[in-house]
Amino acid sequence: MDAKTANGTRQVTLVDRGRGLQLSTSRITVADLTPYFRHDYTYEEIIRWLPTLATDEIAVVEEYYRAHKKELDAEDDRTIAYREEQARLQAIRFPIPDETREQKIARFKEIIKKRRGARDEGNSG
Repeated sequence: MDAKTANGTRQVTLVDRGRGLQLSTSRITVADLTPYFRHDYTYEEIIRWLPTLATDEIAVVEEYYRAHKKELDAEDDRTIAYREEQARLQAIRFPIPDETREQKIARFKEIIKKRRGARDEGNSG
């Protein structure tokens, strides 16, 4: 439930519920909005991507972001590097074959055929 000020308007604050600082009015974290601020998105652009947000909520996070820009940008850089490394490792474990659309379809049909055969063998025994 939102806290109300003396004049009845809602009070938006940042709280820590164990996932890092987030809005008191939603589950959106400061880290969720950091990339938008780093790339100078307008409030309208942010709302286009996160339509549950209101401008007063974005303003609260932006104020915090501007006051802690250096450390938030560094944390965002670490997050980006981690995701890129995970994607690189995933590509090593599960390489995407360089094949035509027709070859992909034929390969997937063969996988489905094998899985159905294995499933049918399991049901008959």
